[in-house]
Amino acid sequence: MTTGVRRRMGVEERKQQLIGVALELFSHRSPDEVSIDEIAAAAGISRPLVYHYFPGKQSLYEAALRRAADELAARFVEPPQGPLGARLLRVMGRFFDFVDDHGPGFAALMRGGPAVGSSTTNAMIDEVRQAAYVQILAHLQVEQPSARLELVVRSWVSLAESTALIWLDGRRVPRAELELQLVHDFGALAAVSAAYDADMAEILVGILADEPADGPFGELVARLVALVPAVSAVSAEAPAVPSVPSVPDQRLR
Repeated sequence: MTTGVRRRMGVEERKQQLIGVALELFSHRSPDEVSIDEIAAAAGISRPLVYHYFPGKQSLYEAALRRAADELAARFVEPPQGPLGARLLRVMGRFFDFVDDHGPGFAALMRGGPAVGSSTTNAMIDEVRQAAYVQILAHLQVEQPSARLELVVRSWVSLAESTALIWLDGRRVPRAELELQLVHDFGALAAVSAAYDADMAEILVGILADEPADGPFGELVARLVALVPAVSAVSAEAPAVPSVPSVPDQRLR
């Protein structure tokens, strides 16, 4: 026979419960729209008791953000087996799972919210970006990246972030297409950099050597090769560009 008496939570257990409740509410609505009263009601406690554990809404938001940041960073962890294209595609699937589940909170964090601008929040956002950066380097088996490789990876992490924000505004492009496109974007960024840098060219060759024809990077190569006849036809029809005469060197000899 049950008595109906609730079990009294310890301090840390109650704090974790409030963080979970807040994160759930922030995941469906912008944190600016969620009140302490709503958080208290969802947790089944009084408003004053919420303030007993957290001094204010911002501190609770930051605690919820800490949990979300740890979870998001973990989405970039992937066993280093198999072709890179397939690994990145799985990473993007988990990343968009998070974005899909925490849309309003993710957008509020990146575009502006109650804790945005604080040193604590900025540090957590940077930690997530750094975790993603480190994981991608681990996939490439590079410990000391060159300046160009760092530029490629950090640019790609930023691109994934901005793409997710645009996608949340209406979801006008199928999610699966965006996940694949972002993997292709990584390959494209690496290819452009490889055209200027021998070390990047070596990395790109290694990536493509392990890539099957039906993998994400193999598909990108096939799509680009299919465009070559059309590009060649356009180039043939374009008017010739007049050559620029060379200018004699007038420097003192």
